[in-house]
Amino acid sequence: MPNWKLEGCCGEVEEIIFLSLYAVYSLLTMFTMEKSVAKPMKLISVFIHEMGHASAAWMTGGQVDKIEVYENEGGVAHFRGGIRPCVIPAGYVGVSFWAGIFVALSGSRVGATVSASIFLLALLICLTRSPNKLLVGLCIGFMSITLLFLLLDWLLDLDPMIQYVTLFYGVFIGWYGIMDIWDDTISRTVEGSDADACFKMWPCCMPRCVGLQFAFCAIAFQAVGLYIALVSLLNDNVIPLYQQNGNTNNNRFLVQTQ
Repeated sequence: MPNWKLEGCCGEVEEIIFLSLYAVYSLLTMFTMEKSVAKPMKLISVFIHEMGHASAAWMTGGQVDKIEVYENEGGVAHFRGGIRPCVIPAGYVGVSFWAGIFVALSGSRVGATVSASIFLLALLICLTRSPNKLLVGLCIGFMSITLLFLLLDWLLDLDPMIQYVTLFYGVFIGWYGIMDIWDDTISRTVEGSDADACFKMWPCCMPRCVGLQFAFCAIAFQAVGLYIALVSLLNDNVIPLYQQNGNTNNNRFLVQTQ
């Protein structure tokens, strides 16, 4: 049974490493955000933002003609139809949601494999949506890297490599989303931004207010993702008591100790 109360948390080596990596990845994201080395991750974050719009359009009956990501870290999803009030906010909400999913599923090997596979599928689908040249290269590059780490993890048994990779994806994309929300929707009002588009649909909600709601969602998804990941790690460190004392009739559980 999952340990939802996180009893006995953070004493095992795996949990300490996981939390340490989360902190290191967070600091790395913040300190390298304006560096050229972070450019590919920033562009893939923009891609996930645009896929959020595209997914909402598909789910509400619309069609997506093209997805583009630009060198200046902008992007656009060309769609027709769909429910506009659902599609417009889906960029920031979507990137925050998927960042949280990456973090949450990185708590287990199977979960990390599932999130990596979904990521690969999204990149593959994008290649069928008339992407521009930059996005084609981005998709092929991240598909190759993610698939390589998947194969190394499972074929060479380099567990938990794929967990560390998906955790990095989730942390970087999540914090980039939060910082982007702050820059484009809270600290200033950008004409044509998602927050501005929401304001035009709902004049009662000012763009900065919309931005605050986006920021709350982004932080909440990161927090929930981290919590679920820790629950998964604790669950992996719990073994049946009967396996420790040889009593096959006892089905109680306890936390495994090293």
